[in-house]
Amino acid sequence: MSKFRVIIIDDSAFMRKVISDILTSDNRMEVIATARNGEDGINKVKKLQPDVVTLDIHMPIMDGITALRELMNSNPIPVVMLSSAASEDTTIKTVQAISSGAVDFITKPSGPISIDIETMKQEIISKVITASKVRLPLQQQEERAKEKPPSLPTGHARALTKFAQSIVAIGTSTGGPRALQQIITRLPKNIKAPVFIVQHMPAGFTKSLAERLNQKSQVTVKEAIHGEIVKNGTVYIAPGDLHMKLKSIGTSVAIELTKEKAVNGHRPSVDVLFTSLANVKHVNKLAVVLTGMGSDGSNGIKALKAGDKDTVVIAESEESAVVYGMPKAAVRTNLVTKEVVLSDISDFITKLL
Repeated sequence: MSKFRVIIIDDSAFMRKVISDILTSDNRMEVIATARNGEDGINKVKKLQPDVVTLDIHMPIMDGITALRELMNSNPIPVVMLSSAASEDTTIKTVQAISSGAVDFITKPSGPISIDIETMKQEIISKVITASKVRLPLQQQEERAKEKPPSLPTGHARALTKFAQSIVAIGTSTGGPRALQQIITRLPKNIKAPVFIVQHMPAGFTKSLAERLNQKSQVTVKEAIHGEIVKNGTVYIAPGDLHMKLKSIGTSVAIELTKEKAVNGHRPSVDVLFTSLANVKHVNKLAVVLTGMGSDGSNGIKALKAGDKDTVVIAESEESAVVYGMPKAAVRTNLVTKEVVLSDISDFITKLL
């Protein structure tokens, strides 16, 4: 079996050596070149055509964000970003990168010249292997939304009119920030529901994700706050390292953030959000499962449908999903109302509401 071919782009010779040693310790991968800045890296990518690139954010001559933009425009390829310890600037740039085409990111635990990265060996290997298998979204899929909007499929879903209030809950992981950017930025300001998002992401990064989406959207996007009463036209993102639950308080719905143990290895967990929504009465419920590895969300779907058979469940279709793991697990529950291509999901949500 042929090995996945990787190019490492990092301005630190030490980090290039450490990352190279980590990746080549796995017999599925071969490091075919390294580069010391974005300009050097782009030239080597064009010449050698690797399967995956690891790309540092902070570099001289051409930084990682600029290099990523050029790669996505001229030579689309799976990219895993590597960033130094999470300063506010690094966090913002990392979220910008994974919203603009990078598949995933890894945070160097103690800065650009830290041997501590050895402790992240399995994470680095796992994320690069995952990146080597992803399908980058096709530009024409992203442009479809500008053409004819989808109509509701007869016999699959109908407008949510059973109750006066509706709630939308979205779960996603790898590839999620880019998918969310495409969905949330196209929702109307007066959407008749609050929207709740669980994105698998470490603490600190979810705040930057919320701020980025808020700048680009008509709706208000924010990190969820414990105890706040939710309102229509607002998107609430679960903070990294905290579960987000919903609970009824009289006729209102409030957010509960908890440090309970991880579920499916995740905190926040999509299953936790969906299961809590199942216990909220007298609201229309719409659950959406987007790109991501694993099966988080599928047990929550079962709870939602058991609580209210009229709950609508959308799974991102394999055609557009960067990683068709979580959506596939959702479909396998046989409880998904409809599989929808990413570029159609925002219109689909709006029409249902």
